[in-house]
Amino acid sequence: MKFIFVLITVMLMEIALQSRLIHALNRRQFTLAQKTYGVQSRIKTKSATPSMGGVVFVFCALLCIPVVWGISPAGWAAGALFWLFPVLSAAIGFADDWIKYNRKSSEGFPSLWKLAAQVGLTLPWAAWFAFSKGVCLWPGFTLPPATGTFLTAFTAIGMLNAVNVTDGLDGLAAGAAVISLTGALVLLPLEGPLFYAVLAGLAICGAFLWHNTHPAKVFMGDVGSHFIAGLIFSAVLWGDFLIALIPLGFIFGVEIFTVSVQIAAIRGFNRKVFLMSPVHHHFELLGWSENHIVARFWLVHGAGLAVCGAFITSLLQG
Repeated sequence: MKFIFVLITVMLMEIALQSRLIHALNRRQFTLAQKTYGVQSRIKTKSATPSMGGVVFVFCALLCIPVVWGISPAGWAAGALFWLFPVLSAAIGFADDWIKYNRKSSEGFPSLWKLAAQVGLTLPWAAWFAFSKGVCLWPGFTLPPATGTFLTAFTAIGMLNAVNVTDGLDGLAAGAAVISLTGALVLLPLEGPLFYAVLAGLAICGAFLWHNTHPAKVFMGDVGSHFIAGLIFSAVLWGDFLIALIPLGFIFGVEIFTVSVQIAAIRGFNRKVFLMSPVHHHFELLGWSENHIVARFWLVHGAGLAVCGAFITSLLQG
């Protein structure tokens, strides 16, 4: 019954705090400018929607620490450390959102500055983890500390940007995160406070859909997408199963792959592969409704997670 208590408590907490934040953001007209080079219909329909709802994710995460401590006092510090990377990642996203808001622009950090901030966070954190606990590619296979440090930093930065580009339609990133974290509870050998931390993260993302499904009352912003990326990455790293990022991050990987393909095609061949990237915007421009795209991407993510997860599990057991 403990997991039901955590799930319901955190969901109610997120819904209540998010409602209050939405009211405050609307009162102050706290919105972020839409990209002028994006899907043009979005400029009119989404410009009035408040952003930075992901701030509530951080508050809920910090409030979860004493909740999990009360349920599993033995080794509760591991649960607190679990939240370190998601919270620090969210700080980068918050800074990016704040710059956009102050400038009344859709552009925050310059790309290289944002990458530098991500490297400045992930590399020391990855080194600390690799040299103190050890990075496992899968349970029982620990990488050398130097290799673990650089592989962890590289994949963590990739995940931060992958979730960021996926967060482009109402409910898409949050719903995909719910699927990922549900899969994490099944695939990863998490116990005690780490299990409850992932469960709490699942509750946070699931409850956000209460306000974020189409038509969204609030967007998570970069603060939210960075938090979710850090959350999923913390789950695989603390679960000693780094390779599980492939199934758990399936749709996020597809999205950032399409961005990379588009950039390479434009710069190398002066032509586009997609009408617009990431690929969910391609389908928007084809005339698919937002709800259809989101629901179908959730299905693709669930199927990709199941197939890749089953394949990796069978390889390890075989």
